[in-house]
Amino acid sequence: MSMDWDEARQKTVKGIQVGENLETLSLGELEMRIAAFEAEIVRVRAEITRKKAHEAAAASLFKR
Repeated sequence: MSMDWDEARQKTVKGIQVGENLETLSLGELEMRIAAFEAEIVRVRAEITRKKAHEAAAASLFKR
């Protein structure tokens, strides 16, 4: 059975918390954290864009 990359990425994100002690983590673990946080930033920015578009659509509906 092969693993989907999206599944692997989500598993690495679950235990990561902002502000954790980084001293005990390996270089690989630190790089995985960066990748997970970068993916989360992309996801959050996409949601912001979606909500702004929804807000603009609602505003234009009520300005008629």
